[in-house]
Amino acid sequence: MIRGIASLPDFVVLVFVYFIVFYRKWKEMGHLRLFLRTVFYCYLCMVVYFTLMPVLASIPNFYLYPAGTINLSPFIDIAEGHLNAETEIILNILMMIPFGFLLPLIMQRSPLAIISAGFLTSLAIECIQPFLNPYRAADITDLITNTLGTIIGYLLYRLLREHIQNMLNRIIDS
Repeated sequence: MIRGIASLPDFVVLVFVYFIVFYRKWKEMGHLRLFLRTVFYCYLCMVVYFTLMPVLASIPNFYLYPAGTINLSPFIDIAEGHLNAETEIILNILMMIPFGFLLPLIMQRSPLAIISAGFLTSLAIECIQPFLNPYRAADITDLITNTLGTIIGYLLYRLLREHIQNMLNRIIDS
């Protein structure tokens, strides 16, 4: 509950950015593109919520505590038998599946570009996390599993691409 209240200013900023920066631009692209890009934006907002927020509430305390730790040993939590390590891995994979699935719907890019975008998004999150919250750590396992989630999402997109295109074409035609 406290995290949600502390994150409220962040959500206000994200809504403001959406309407001031993106909505007008995306609206000119047509209803379908507006819808798909808005869904992707909302998804990214939720990723930011679960991985970084509260951001604005953390800024006043930025210099009061040292940055969190950085773990460069892949899957060390499992090797050391840490509680919930497997659950975190599964959640990290699941978190990024929509990224790999939705990004090709809004941008025509190569598989390598989609996967690289997922990797770079995850890298940015991992690099920022320790500075916003001393209890969060940058973790190579998260980077690996998030990228795996992006790959799975992209493979699902490729598997379902024909069905998705048919569905989108019916929406456009109606």
